[in-house]
Amino acid sequence: MGDKLEQFRKFREAMNRRILDEGHKGIQRFFALDTQAYQDGALPSKTKELMGLCASMVLRCDDCVTYHVIRCKEEGCSNKEIMDAFNVALVVGGSIVIPHLRRAVALLDEMDYAP
Repeated sequence: MGDKLEQFRKFREAMNRRILDEGHKGIQRFFALDTQAYQDGALPSKTKELMGLCASMVLRCDDCVTYHVIRCKEEGCSNKEIMDAFNVALVVGGSIVIPHLRRAVALLDEMDYAP
């Protein structure tokens, strides 16, 4: 994976650790809830990651989009499945989603062609 993705992962992990180390119960509970929401349940985690990706695109959060694209690939999503999620996000969110779509596709390309 490229330097940019590795930097994203390292920063995210380091900052999550730093935040959680503060010991704030409300923040810890929210982080735990977020983690649990994407675990297998009535829907498999793969489907939940695609849903998270779609929601993140509509909400226009590039960090969240990056995270969910990575997680979708880790969960075994094909690029066609991810493109379907992108399409839903575009239909729901409208043309304002297009810049985030561009960056997400560039990320997919980087992931697919990284040494």
